[in-house]
Amino acid sequence: MTIAELRKDYHVEICKRILGQKNNVPNFADVSSKTSKILAQGIIKELNLPLCENPPVGQTVGMIFAKLTMNFLNRSFQLLHNIRHGKWLFSASQASIGIAAFDQYEHLADLSNLIKTHKELAATLGGDYFITPDIIIGREPLTDSEINLKRLVFGKDKVSTLTSLRKKNYQNPKPILHASISCKWTIRSDRSQNTRTEALNLIRNRKGKTPHIVCVTAEPMPTRLASLAMGTGDLDCVYHMALTELIASLNRSGNEDQKDMLNALINGKRLRDISDLPFDLAS
Repeated sequence: MTIAELRKDYHVEICKRILGQKNNVPNFADVSSKTSKILAQGIIKELNLPLCENPPVGQTVGMIFAKLTMNFLNRSFQLLHNIRHGKWLFSASQASIGIAAFDQYEHLADLSNLIKTHKELAATLGGDYFITPDIIIGREPLTDSEINLKRLVFGKDKVSTLTSLRKKNYQNPKPILHASISCKWTIRSDRSQNTRTEALNLIRNRKGKTPHIVCVTAEPMPTRLASLAMGTGDLDCVYHMALTELIASLNRSGNEDQKDMLNALINGKRLRDISDLPFDLAS
């Protein structure tokens, strides 16, 4: 199966389970914005797929969007195994897996226990340490036999004893957090700020390598995409679930201001299509 086919399957599932309309307004458009409604309708026309007759509402939309996006990335990583080897862990259920379960952030579990024991510390330390991304991708540490599979890398010499990628270095080895992915069905100013705050906390609170930090969205308005995509230092990049379809919709709308903004985001390497994400994560 090709990336294009996986992308198509992703859109089929999104249309089947999430994307729908109420009073002819797509459920990822801003009902108060004529431009948003036009662009969203254009994306639907380009997708040309049956829509969900009873689309979910509230937090359920975000949960399903995250799950479908995770499935797409998981299947893509299997396709790219020759590019990015390893044992990968995918999760969109943060009730069971949080960032403290990963090598770079395991110290946060100790901090959490400390705050529970000494509640007076909560006011000082706050709760910004305990991040629960919508999607987590982790890499399992490797045994020496796996590392030595094709050629001898480790012999009897005592070297490379502190790296987290080598399983034998630690009594209870943790997976390495490879990527933290925020999924936003639509973008509003408060959601943009929350995503940036989570990203900065992941950067500041790590011990070790910084994971890929990205956002996936279905937001149709380029100016709202810009509120999250513009600038550098927090998010690696923003990925649209149907960027090709958004470009076609925008070209048809004739809205030059929104078109200029979209081109600025794409040419400035701040916005890409969902099909680009697996390759960026494999880099």
